[in-house]
Amino acid sequence: MVKVKAFELRNKTSKELLKELDDMKAELAQLRVAKVSGGAASKLAKIKIVRKSIARILTVYNQKQKAEARKQYAGKKYMPLDLRPKKTRKIRRALKTEQKYAKTQRTKTREQNFPMRRFAVTM
Repeated sequence: MVKVKAFELRNKTSKELLKELDDMKAELAQLRVAKVSGGAASKLAKIKIVRKSIARILTVYNQKQKAEARKQYAGKKYMPLDLRPKKTRKIRRALKTEQKYAKTQRTKTREQNFPMRRFAVTM
């Protein structure tokens, strides 16, 4: 098999990707048997190409799955953890802007009734 290209894989459906993955895995098994039984050098060199191709197929397949999941959960209130933005733990735990600047009714009343004093002389 020739090395597969990721952009070509993105045009295929999920079923086609899974079929190609099975073919690649079968080919890898044959190549490993050939390696044990003392196969040709060309077959040994092909193992690396097939392994990398399997990785590419799995990567594209997983990206498709995640994109479909994102589409499904778009606009919903709750979203699975792996679809939420990663950012950092500190940012994720931080208060939202409206929570940070929220004031109690008592504080609002006190600020309204007792505003900051303005002085004519400044230092």
